[in-house]
Amino acid sequence: MARAGGITNAVNVGIAVQADWENREFISHISLNVRRLFDFLVHFESTTKNKLAKLNEKLDTLERRLELLEVQVSNATANPALFTPN
Repeated sequence: MARAGGITNAVNVGIAVQADWENREFISHISLNVRRLFDFLVHFESTTKNKLAKLNEKLDTLERRLELLEVQVSNATANPALFTPN
């Protein structure tokens, strides 16, 4: 009888070891995927910041051009004689 109990314990230990391996493998996959997600988000943030900075520069340039055009139109409206032939 002692021998049968030893086999049962060995089987239970084997099952526990197998379950532990499966849990560790699952945790490893989850950790790897979390790391990949983190890397993606860091790259995405960097790329997005760069693109937004470029767009901001272009917008600043357009705003300066618009201000210049507004001043030119204002001057032309205030002094129409500048555009009439002599």
